[in-house]
Amino acid sequence: MENIGTYFEIPVNDLDRAMKFYTAVFECEFVLESIHGNQMAFFPFYAGKAGVTGGLAKGESYKPSLNGSLVYLGSPNIDETLRKVHLAGGETLFPKTAVPGLGFSAEFKDSEGNRIALFQKL
Repeated sequence: MENIGTYFEIPVNDLDRAMKFYTAVFECEFVLESIHGNQMAFFPFYAGKAGVTGGLAKGESYKPSLNGSLVYLGSPNIDETLRKVHLAGGETLFPKTAVPGLGFSAEFKDSEGNRIALFQKL
């Protein structure tokens, strides 16, 4: 058996604004594609490394929301990541909180109005 998570998409209204936000927070570069009439900006994928990858998705069926599925993104330092979130125009929805025996989590609202979670391993 493998872990069930394989890929995620974060809905956006303004792809350029969202890429600027996530680049400022996570210091990553995106690969742009058009798939099935949708604009996609893919996060980097590092073969052989733990975790999954995903992208920002703009299209008719993609609606940013604080409700619905919650994506957890890895952070080596939640305090520093939340600082970057604020500098990039986002806001903290749920402060850094201990997850006993595992690490820490927090949630923020991104530039598009999505609720995104962070997880920091112990």
